Amino acid sequence: MDDKLFITLVPGNTFLDRLTGKTKTRLFFLFIFMLVATWDIRVIIPCFVVSVIGLLSIKPDKKKNIAITIFVLLMNVFNLFLVWFIEPDYGLKMCGGSTVLFQFTDYFIVTSESLWYFGARLFKFMASFFFSLTFIQCITPSELAAGLHSIFVPYKICMVVSLAFRYIPDITRDFTNIKISMQTRGMELDSKKTKVGTRLKQYVLILIPLIITSFDRVGNIANGMDLRGFGKKKDKTYYAEHEDTKADKYLAIVVWILLACFIALVVKKTFFPGPYEVWCPWCL
Repeated sequence: MDDKLFITLVPGNTFLDRLTGKTKTRLFFLFIFMLVATWDIRVIIPCFVVSVIGLLSIKPDKKKNIAITIFVLLMNVFNLFLVWFIEPDYGLKMCGGSTVLFQFTDYFIVTSESLWYFGARLFKFMASFFFSLTFIQCITPSELAAGLHSIFVPYKICMVVSLAFRYIPDITRDFTNIKISMQTRGMELDSKKTKVGTRLKQYVLILIPLIITSFDRVGNIANGMDLRGFGKKKDKTYYAEHEDTKADKYLAIVVWILLACFIALVVKKTFFPGPYEVWCPWCL
């Protein structure tokens, strides 16, 4: 894994790493779709628990993951605070009740229903975040392309996605190299010594050669793929995709169960909607 990015180029040795790209991709999208389709805490909490277990199982870099998790959590809590600040009794709209717990003024109140909704929203967002973080760190670009193709995404689009993820670390490394070389030639990029506008101009000078070299690299890749006959046939296979393991076969059953649950959630929400968006046990 790159020192600064979460993109994995070489498969690891954990349980999730050994799964096929097909299994990883299907599980990820089904869990995300289920979270998108519901506000029911009875669905969100199990998904949250699974997401945390999945992230811990791949033995991630604790320093990087904790840092980004704290940042995302703080941003989400701040967003919830803004929602409460604009409409303190938001739980009445979402849950159908207004049980006041604290009252600062006639307008700024804290209700149990609002707290219930904010909790459901926080767990829903963090579960989606942990699933995404786990997925990114346990799948390689080639496995991602194979997984997307298994859910009927055209393989040309899959290849574009794969190449984009594969060359992000290279672009980052080139940016760092150009930045260091410019600094050795006297360009000052220290935030304490230069103004924001000056630094922006200097970063533009770094990006110009990076963009030029990137276009040159894209041209070379396109020519190489064209010489190898890419796009001539309607389908392709992936060298990175291996045969299904026993775990893949067992998880295929889980995939079908999750798909059935997702369809049930969509049907219920479409044809049998409840009076309020969020299920709340004391507002029944």
